[in-house]
Amino acid sequence: MAGLSFKGVAKRYGDKAPVVRALDLEVQDGEFMVLVGPSGCGKSTSLRMLAGLEDVSAGQIFIGAREVTTVPPAERGVAMVFQSYALYPHMSVAENMGFALKMAGRPKAEVSACVLKAARSLQLEALLERKPRELSGGQRQRVAIGRAIVRQPQVFLFDEPLSNLDAALRHETRLELARLHEELGATIVYVTHDQVEAMTLGDRIAVFNEGRIEQVGAPMEVYERPVSRFVAAFLGSPRINFLPAGLIKTALPAATETVGLRPEHLNLVAAGAGLDGELALIEHLGDTSIAYVRIAGVEQALAVKLAAGQDWQRHQRVGLQWRPEHLLAFDAQGLRLEPRA
Repeated sequence: MAGLSFKGVAKRYGDKAPVVRALDLEVQDGEFMVLVGPSGCGKSTSLRMLAGLEDVSAGQIFIGAREVTTVPPAERGVAMVFQSYALYPHMSVAENMGFALKMAGRPKAEVSACVLKAARSLQLEALLERKPRELSGGQRQRVAIGRAIVRQPQVFLFDEPLSNLDAALRHETRLELARLHEELGATIVYVTHDQVEAMTLGDRIAVFNEGRIEQVGAPMEVYERPVSRFVAAFLGSPRINFLPAGLIKTALPAATETVGLRPEHLNLVAAGAGLDGELALIEHLGDTSIAYVRIAGVEQALAVKLAAGQDWQRHQRVGLQWRPEHLLAFDAQGLRLEPRA
């Protein structure tokens, strides 16, 4: 296995604005790094440059100590799992998994041993003789992952691998990926637009915005201390609430324009005991509920997480309270301001 790094990497198509702008990122040996962000932010393009599937317009890419910026994809020591399974329909599971080794001229016994070992780790032993059409979507994706494992690459690359699965299968496959990472000790770079995948799987996450990295850090560090309004809004479900600074009576940094409060940090109280509003809707989710409160002067209804058993009624006048340490202050450019000492 090996770490990797992007040093000032950029990607531009013709005279258009760069898709990736001066990307600097260090991934440690054995780390699970997640590149997360909305569609079109440059995360998949960055992964494809790492794989050698896209040319680099500027900068350098290293895998371990070796620069691979212009090295052909097959010589980089990486294996990539795509959103589409890309399995050969006429081949069995075992043949699909061992195809790259077979093409590399490896002995048949060695190929079989590598395939069997990967199949055991992915619980595919009983399916080795089946064709892809006989498999579920989750099983096909595990075959695609197994095909990458048997190559024993230095780095595993995943590009939105769970996007085609339903919610239950995504959850199950996330667990498999987390277990595999622990078992293999592999260096993984994983691209997703799904913040749940990012927060669940990543040792660290890199949040992309318009071709650049906005913030890198451990998932909860980024969630609790976002560097910008963009990062704060992207992570969290329901999303963070934003209020004009003028509605907040607590002392704030002088340049504060907007304040962020996450739904779990807001409490519903009786009207007159906090920031007053009207309860517009309650979403009942079983063990929790989400209340949406309309406040005068705030465009979007504010989301509030409620514990089970709280008895509030739609259209009821309510108040909102919070603790000052949970306030996130942002300036006019959307950058987070440090609280006053």
